[in-house]
Amino acid sequence: MRCRLSAVWGCALLLASDVRAEMAFPFELREGFMWVKVCAPQSPEPLNFLFDTGAEVSTLNLQTAKRLKLNGGRPVKVTGVGGKAAGYWPQQLEATVAGVKLPTQFLVTDLCALQASCQCPVDGLLGADFFRDRIVQIDFRVKNIRLLATAPDGAKEEQIPIRFRRSIMQVPLSVDGNEPQWIRLDTGCASALEWVSATPARVAGRTKISIGLSSVQIPTSRTTVRFGNRQFHNVQTGIHGKPLFPSEGGLLGLGLLARFEQITIDARSGRLILSDRVQ
Repeated sequence: MRCRLSAVWGCALLLASDVRAEMAFPFELREGFMWVKVCAPQSPEPLNFLFDTGAEVSTLNLQTAKRLKLNGGRPVKVTGVGGKAAGYWPQQLEATVAGVKLPTQFLVTDLCALQASCQCPVDGLLGADFFRDRIVQIDFRVKNIRLLATAPDGAKEEQIPIRFRRSIMQVPLSVDGNEPQWIRLDTGCASALEWVSATPARVAGRTKISIGLSSVQIPTSRTTVRFGNRQFHNVQTGIHGKPLFPSEGGLLGLGLLARFEQITIDARSGRLILSDRVQ
């Protein structure tokens, strides 16, 4: 098995005000990442997880697995952008967030590079497998994640198609008037956009980001981004000369997604629903 992770990355039930919500739990927004508290019977304290739609499967840090005395899974190769690491799959773990059961199979690998980039202990990643057959709403205004029984369908919402490749969610996005490309929907990417461009863009600077298993220096440019019917100007964009992952035009990160009041990931119907812009 070859798994790709991307990240540039309490446990009481809370009731949501939205009547469609089956349940909800809070998240913290720190250093450009979304953090949630995960409960496991092996740990007396909640675990710190990144809420990472860009990771194919939910993942445990190797150090955390050792601390919890977990040693399951067979050796596998874990590949990322510019880096490789050893991993173990699958590791069985019964874990919950706010009483919601998480996938029971975790990838175990060393997340130390990611941990160094966000300056916080990272026990794991809550990946794209969490969204399977669910409707998940992220409310950036109140910093709440809701599991919905039905998706919102009002005049202020806009629907964007989602397609699935290797269990990863991709959405179409246009940069500087070019044809839309399918890019990874990645809440584990702190930047606004990482874009694969065949033609050199005017470079405005360089920045250090963490993608997958390594930190890399990349050129950046200011671009105009069209996402559905919304247009964003002067977006700081990482420019890449070749695909970060096969059949993907880049990463749509939290820096842009958090400009909306709410986003709803409806994996059941294959759509992303955008609500009012914050800025």
